Amino acid sequence: MSLSFLTKQGQAIESVFDDLAKLRISVFRDYPYLYEGTEEYEKEYLKIYSNSDSSFLFAIYDGEKMVGATTCIPLRDETEDIQAPFKEAGFDIGSIFYFGESILLSQYRGLGLGHRFFDAREEYAESFGTFKTTCFCSVERINHPAEPADYRPNDTFWIKRGYKKVPNLKATMEWPDIGEKISTPKSMIFWMRETV
Repeated sequence: MSLSFLTKQGQAIESVFDDLAKLRISVFRDYPYLYEGTEEYEKEYLKIYSNSDSSFLFAIYDGEKMVGATTCIPLRDETEDIQAPFKEAGFDIGSIFYFGESILLSQYRGLGLGHRFFDAREEYAESFGTFKTTCFCSVERINHPAEPADYRPNDTFWIKRGYKKVPNLKATMEWPDIGEKISTPKSMIFWMRETV
């Protein structure tokens, strides 16, 4: 296994949209997301990163193949559905850095790369000196029939990284589940960590 690491910022992220779209579709097909994605939709969605001067990508390649990636972006540059819960709760969205996906093909897990993802994003967010909080959200699936018997949520890992679940801070996102053509709403719960 010969892994290499790549970082990009702002508009430069667009140069790896193809790789990132394929990886997102592959990883998010698994539980708990069960995402039936298309590359066309992904590339349109990912434009949010190329449209922000302050967005950041950290990617892992095995040879020519992207096998892992993570992104982050100031919350003020995110979509309204991500911003809305913070605005409604009275947060200053200008002081928050939002962490997007943290995705890794299954055969590369257990190598400490998840920590590399968080280290890279936290270091990048803190380099601005103006963001007091980092956050991300995760899908909430309760008693879902597709949950594997051996499924373990990432909660323990996130808590060790200093993040706290904020149960009353939720967003709704929509996507089609595997085998479906129509998007349905999903509840997303936020996790937050103070940087100062």
